[in-house]
Amino acid sequence: MNIKITKMSKKEIEEKGIDKWPVWEKEISEFDWYYSEKESCYFIEGEVEVTDSNGNKYKIKKGDYVEFPKGLSCQWKVIKPVKKYYNFG
Repeated sequence: MNIKITKMSKKEIEEKGIDKWPVWEKEISEFDWYYSEKESCYFIEGEVEVTDSNGNKYKIKKGDYVEFPKGLSCQWKVIKPVKKYYNFG
């Protein structure tokens, strides 16, 4: 169960309508999280390190498009305050 991190062009972001998705913000912190459904998101600001239940670490930062799979258990470490567009399902 891998976290998928990619880069997208402005055109791809516009085509997917990402800038119309809700925005989520989080201060510097650490917390556990479970994804009961797939989440797609685009990081507008910030930097995080996400560690999955197998110990794999993922660095995510401004400009990354990320897909978190349904059923993922992980720990978030917010290094720089985060602002991201997100969409479930």
